[in-house]
Amino acid sequence: MDALEQRSGEVKRVTRETDIQLTLLLDGTGITRIDTSVPFLNHMLTLFAVHGFFDLEITATGDIEIDDHHTVEDIGISLGQAFAKALGDKSGINRYGLSYLPMDEALVRVVVDISNRPFLHYVAAVPEQKVGNFDTALVLEFMRAFSQHAGVTLHIDLLHGENSHHILEAIFKGLARAMDQATGVNRLVTGTLSSKGLL
Repeated sequence: MDALEQRSGEVKRVTRETDIQLTLLLDGTGITRIDTSVPFLNHMLTLFAVHGFFDLEITATGDIEIDDHHTVEDIGISLGQAFAKALGDKSGINRYGLSYLPMDEALVRVVVDISNRPFLHYVAAVPEQKVGNFDTALVLEFMRAFSQHAGVTLHIDLLHGENSHHILEAIFKGLARAMDQATGVNRLVTGTLSSKGLL
């Protein structure tokens, strides 16, 4: 990869339910400007960007008068698409990432493979249905949309934890750390890291 090349992705997604503009810079410093109209998701995505060293800008509106489902899912779609665009043919990257992320009493394991084979394994029984006004079940929908559109195999396991906020925060921070590792440039990799020569 050219030293001056910026690995970035920009996505504009407009549907009858949502209007999203998102810009991602992979090799950033964690600079954020995020307004999703869903305050808890703003918090989680800010943590994701800061702990993954991604520069991330999101402006999103949606039919939150119904509920947050469409907005959360469509932002997951858009973020996944932005990663896919920023990675291009995925040449020169580590491909795999692993994070064990503690948040007080909670411990989460997140493992990713930027494989171009979308798959989500999500075993994280969050004790409470709501954190503030946020429906905790929507994190699964976000992660499913993200993995599908980023083209990643994604495994998320809650090893232990009691506080719902801590669990969800550990999930997003763990995803950040794993994606930062997986998207990192490896000077030993020529082309894609695959015995087939193509992901």
